[in-house]
This record gives sequence, C-alpha cells and structure tokens, in this order.
Amino acid sequence: MNRSTRTLIVVGVAVALASLASFGVYRSIQNLPVKEVPVAARDVVVAAKSVPVGAILTPELVRVVGWPASAPVAGGFAKPDDVVGRGVIAQLVENEPITEVKLAPKEAGGGLSPTITPGMRAMSVKVNVVTSVSHHVAPGSHVDIIVTVRGDRDTMSRTVISNAQVLAVGPELDTQKAREGKTIPANEVTMLVTPQDAERLALATTQGQITLVLRNPLDTTPTQTTGVRMASLIGSPDPPPVRKVVQGQARVVPTTPPPPPKPPTVDVYRGAVKTQEVIKK
Repeated sequence: MNRSTRTLIVVGVAVALASLASFGVYRSIQNLPVKEVPVAARDVVVAAKSVPVGAILTPELVRVVGWPASAPVAGGFAKPDDVVGRGVIAQLVENEPITEVKLAPKEAGGGLSPTITPGMRAMSVKVNVVTSVSHHVAPGSHVDIIVTVRGDRDTMSRTVISNAQVLAVGPELDTQKAREGKTIPANEVTMLVTPQDAERLALATTQGQITLVLRNPLDTTPTQTTGVRMASLIGSPDPPPVRKVVQGQARVVPTTPPPPPKPPTVDVYRGAVKTQEVIKK
C-alpha cells in the first residue's frame, strides 16, 4: 500500500466519523422538548425609580413595560394616566409594578393623610434623644408608650399605649433610611393610634413625661403591666423628723430608731444566786 492510498483511507474514515457525529447531534436536538417562551402581550405601569411614601406620582416617576399575559399583575394599571397625580402610601422600588393597594384614592393627595388606616388617628408627640430611643425609632417601627406622672406624695410610671405604629419621624415618611441604617434626627414622632388611645396620649403629654419603648414588630402581644411607684422602686421613705417646741421656739429633733427587742430570758437559781440566761433558738 502506497502513501496516497493510506491518505485516502484516513480521510475517508474521518469523513465517516464526522458524518456519524453530526447525525447523532441532529437526532439529539430533534428529541429535545419544546420550551415555550412567554411573550409580552399586555402593558403594565411600573415605577421608573424608587418612590417614597407620601410622594405624588408624576409622568417622570412611571413608565410602561411589557408583561407576560400568563402572569397578570393583580390590581395593576395599563396606562400612566391612571396613576399620575395619585399619592403613594407604600414604598415603591424601581421597576416594581404599581398596584391599587399602594396608592391613595383619587383626589386624596399625598403626604401623611392617605396613609392613615380608616378608623385610626395620627398623633404627634415631642421627643428627645432619650425618649425617642436614641434615634432608633423610624417610620414603620412599633413602640410602647410609657408615661411618668409626678404627684405630691409619689411618682408612678406605667405603659398606657401598647404596640403603636410609627408613621413619621419629624417630616420624614420614608422607610428607606431606616432600611439603610441611617438615623433620622427629629424632635417629634407621629404615631398611628385609636381614638381612645389618642385621648390617653393627649392626657399623658399634658400631665406627665412620655417615653417610647422600641419593640419587635412581629411581637403583637399587648403589654399589660400594673406600673411601678417610687415607693416600690427604692423602698418606703424615712419617717419625718419630730418637731418639738422648747421655750416658744420650734426645733427639729431627729428621730432615733427604736431599740431592738430584748431576747427571751429565763431566771436560773444557783443556790442563793439568781442569774438570767438567754434562751437560744
């Protein structure tokens, strides 16, 4: 066998193997299951960028994108005109579909008012660095409210409102800063309370000092306590000093504690000698 014959044989074998491999790949592709790719068949209005709570939607804050018909957005909108001019009552992130539950009613405007749940009230109280838990209270936080009342004879602290939701810290309604770990310095906090709790809070702010106690939002158990008084906190106070009048002048005589009780004793006679011995228990 000469060199030319060997070359032809090698080329023929290579072509045959390549043909078999191509046929195998073709058959494998033919046996693959058909995958259906969802095609956008409807328009959905989404947020063009992050929108804070209380903002009014403008044409620059929304845009229309295609959305698969097989996964419709419940409560969504197809036209920007349906959402422009309405207030946002829940935080919107970029490219999030805008739904009815995150918008205030038409003509309700923006700001704090549309975020108030029907039947509830929004009430603001003055706070400082201590009473606002050192700036850890943010929109969306849940707090208990303790009032401290100082009377003529005693001082008492007690939880008067339990699990109140914070709507705003100062003018800030957005929870984005809280999620980013940023503090929100302010001298007032607005909370969502019932009408009855609003009356209690109004009385507490005028008659005593209030303190906010931060709590876990997942803990919804009402706080029920009997309060604490100064007497039970540090014990009963000392009795007042006795005032005696000596030669027409009043002077204060300090009181002395009563002597301790004498231990029990028994008389013991040893012959003509009488002694007393203490009875040991």
